[in-house]
Amino acid sequence: MRALITGGAGFIGSHLLDRLVADGHTVTVIDDLSSGDRTRIPDQVTLHTVDVVDTAAVTAIIEQVRPEVIYHLAAQISVRYSVADPHRDALVNINGTLNVVAAATAVGARVIMASTGGAMYGDGVQMPTPETVLPQTQAPYGISKYCAEQYLTLHNRLYGGRHIALRLGNVFGPRQDPHGEAGVVAIFCGLAAAGKAPTVFGDGKQTRDYLYIADIVDAFVAAGTYTGTTAVFNIGSGTGTSVLELLDAVNAAAGTDLTPEFAPAREGEWLHGALDSTVAASELGWRATISIPDGIGRTYTELTK
Repeated sequence: MRALITGGAGFIGSHLLDRLVADGHTVTVIDDLSSGDRTRIPDQVTLHTVDVVDTAAVTAIIEQVRPEVIYHLAAQISVRYSVADPHRDALVNINGTLNVVAAATAVGARVIMASTGGAMYGDGVQMPTPETVLPQTQAPYGISKYCAEQYLTLHNRLYGGRHIALRLGNVFGPRQDPHGEAGVVAIFCGLAAAGKAPTVFGDGKQTRDYLYIADIVDAFVAAGTYTGTTAVFNIGSGTGTSVLELLDAVNAAAGTDLTPEFAPAREGEWLHGALDSTVAASELGWRATISIPDGIGRTYTELTK
């Protein structure tokens, strides 16, 4: 199979790239390297250092490669950044997706897009939350991802495409930046390795549906061979884990006893989230298989090698 990954040098994209290469597929990567790492790209994989908002460049690459499947992971993923600069958030997540989907439609490629489950639904909804719940996002990031999904499914209706959006839970694992604002597991692991106390925003009881990276890669691979008509899938465990519970698991993995320092809750964040992935189980044959303690143990071991 000829595959193309946007954001293929990033955290999730590079893990997916490794899997596709190991499975014998021919893979091309588009990544502007604003947060990705060039060293994650194997020698046999062509890297195009391009921003997905560059319509002409993205179109030309897809026309040249003519992939069968495009895994679209390039995105602006920071909730806090989206609140501070919603225009850039929309440019990347909406216009960038439109560029990819339009070019994919022209060459007959399927798009498997990384959307958000964590930021999609908001508070006060059924838990775990199924795809049928109308999104009530609390930050521009969730709005831009929902809008991108709508364009993707519109192309399905207008042009008979079979594009898919995967609403991912909160992904963690090796290669996630322990120094950035996103990825609380990576941040906690990095601080534990340095013996420093973590900062917890709010009371630490807010919950998210956390998933280890290997489970996420399995979901993308399953979606890449899916032949049905469902276009949007939740990808989660169905269980919310609090920030304080994550810290307990990191302490257990690291053999530490770090006590958090508390700070005010951050703007644009929601209190609780867990995803109902019944549809993914029945249609894709996908279920989360790696527990939080196991995944955090693997993450800490890799981080401290």
